[in-house]
Amino acid sequence: MQSAISKKATPAGKWSSLQNKMTTSKIDNSQRTAARVAGVAGLLTFAIVVFGNYVLLNPLIVPRNAADTARNILAHQTQFRVALTCFITYGIGTIVLLTALYVILAPVNRGLALAGALFRLVFAMLWLIAPLNSLVALRLLGDTSYLKVFEPDRLQALARVQLAGSFDDYYVGLPFFGLAATVCAWLWLKSNYIPRGLSIFGVIGSGWCVFCAFVYLIFPNFNKIVNDYIFDSPMALFELAVSVWLLIKGLKPAASDQVQAGVA
Repeated sequence: MQSAISKKATPAGKWSSLQNKMTTSKIDNSQRTAARVAGVAGLLTFAIVVFGNYVLLNPLIVPRNAADTARNILAHQTQFRVALTCFITYGIGTIVLLTALYVILAPVNRGLALAGALFRLVFAMLWLIAPLNSLVALRLLGDTSYLKVFEPDRLQALARVQLAGSFDDYYVGLPFFGLAATVCAWLWLKSNYIPRGLSIFGVIGSGWCVFCAFVYLIFPNFNKIVNDYIFDSPMALFELAVSVWLLIKGLKPAASDQVQAGVA
């Protein structure tokens, strides 16, 4: 009876806000477990993709030289394949991460949490096209009999085109990644699970990434004005910081006095 009276005495909008505060002030065990999973997945996937791209793959790529790139790949095929395995592992880790984030953020707004998860899933699927392109490049550089009808330099050029296509896959997927991070940052802000300043930085940095990604797809020379690394670096820093926070601090429920203030 008292609950019903309180509800009637509270305006509809204020009651809805109060319900949201009460929801985010109660964190269940599944959310706490998901927070630890998200923290581990976020850090591991970042480390894996950096190692695969900058330590294993990039040293094999010679800019504007298809022949030397082809010779490097053939001479270090195992290194090349390990890099592709790192990229596949990153895709798997991204799916684990989006699942954990959905579990954490669904109580705040289920629809937005689902949208964020789907945006990140699309990015993961586009990302996994890159290893396929790289395997095609490796096949073109092979010694299969049916390839002998092509000149070696032509096959090397085709293989280099396939490798370049992997970067296109990333930049096509980048708007989806940015949208996923923007939605999640907004939900972090509404939930008060992490520091407010970090959430605001995430909204701005992720929104910036979405803007840059779309502009770059329309105007390819945009990266001569704004360096490619500045497109997604603020968003990456935000996601790294959130992963560290979740792993060390966990989820921070809304303070009880905030909920009580909503009742007053």
